[in-house]
Amino acid sequence: MAEQNAEDLGEDRSLLLVDDDEPFLRRLNRAMEKRGFKPEMAGSVAAGKAIATARPPAYAVVDLRLEDGNGLDVVEVLRERRPDCRVVVLTGYGAIATAVAAVKIGATDYLSKPADANDITNALLARGDELPPPPENPMSADRVKWEHIQRVYELCDRNVSETARRLSMHRRTLQRILAKRSPR
Repeated sequence: MAEQNAEDLGEDRSLLLVDDDEPFLRRLNRAMEKRGFKPEMAGSVAAGKAIATARPPAYAVVDLRLEDGNGLDVVEVLRERRPDCRVVVLTGYGAIATAVAAVKIGATDYLSKPADANDITNALLARGDELPPPPENPMSADRVKWEHIQRVYELCDRNVSETARRLSMHRRTLQRILAKRSPR
């Protein structure tokens, strides 16, 4: 399947972007504008729900974990206000349980971060049972493992001993991994 373009969007090109990572949100906003969407940004669950209530968009990209709550709360409001809204849930914490919850609540698709604008656009514009194409440059298994370790390390406030305990890993092994550059 070829990359989707602006003609596939139809009349209503409104897009709600909800993420608390401000640099990512700004980059995604610019990228989606270039693809023909008319994005509106929200940095929290509260702001996302307010926009979803006042101006329900045709499309939405919602981060799962936000500082003030769960992005699925925004998805629920979108489903109530505009049942035909196509919603993609993004998360840096990919897990089967959260993917199932997102789809049950009405998300069109579920993507793990880092997802690029092409992956997001393809997921937003996929119709029916048609699946978006696999990513052109997926992360290697080593990179996925490294990203997971980095995420847990940050969640543990960069405490090596606590991170090693939570990952069931020897502390010295973890220190060696953290000292290396990220794999490609």
